[in-house]
Amino acid sequence: MRTPSEGATVATVRMLGAVAVAAVAAFAVTASALFVAAAIASPGALPAAATPVAQVTPSAVAAPASSSRPTIALDQLRVSVPRLGIDLPLALGDVQRDVVRGATPEDVALLFPTTNVPGTGGNSYIYAHARNAMFLQLWNVKLGDRVRISGSDGTRFDYVITRVEPRVDPADTSWLDPTGPERLTLQTSTGPTSAYPRFIAVAERVAQGD
Repeated sequence: MRTPSEGATVATVRMLGAVAVAAVAAFAVTASALFVAAAIASPGALPAAATPVAQVTPSAVAAPASSSRPTIALDQLRVSVPRLGIDLPLALGDVQRDVVRGATPEDVALLFPTTNVPGTGGNSYIYAHARNAMFLQLWNVKLGDRVRISGSDGTRFDYVITRVEPRVDPADTSWLDPTGPERLTLQTSTGPTSAYPRFIAVAERVAQGD
């Protein structure tokens, strides 16, 4: 039989254990919410010019058929939008570095790590700062503009802009869906913090030379 003092000690230990479990659960929920709110942030940009929402019918730019998914080295690729003067090397993004710490690298376009390497099908979500020589000129993109992925080994994939969304809610992570038609989702910022809307343009794959 426990003495009164022993019973009180056991009750106290059980109470402290319950408090600790509740605190861990609350932290997990908070961390999850912060990730959803900032998942597509690309910090450090300038205010965006107003651009109308627009899109074209995807059937006009059907992707070429492919019977296999090739293996492509991301660090050998570049993304360019010739009319806008955009031309950047590609690298793999890092959520901890780019979103949590807000230390997105300069002079490079980054592939969100849960989406697909360009040329392998599905969605390739590519983001960069809205700065000169980076994605700042993306604010001036138009329907029908060409986007090219090219590799040092002669690899080339052509895309055409089919949709422009200048003010996307930062909490809307549906754009990160890796499935669906082969496309590039290009994203940059419209303001200096992750609270500002995102600027997004979608380019769908076309046959080379079209």
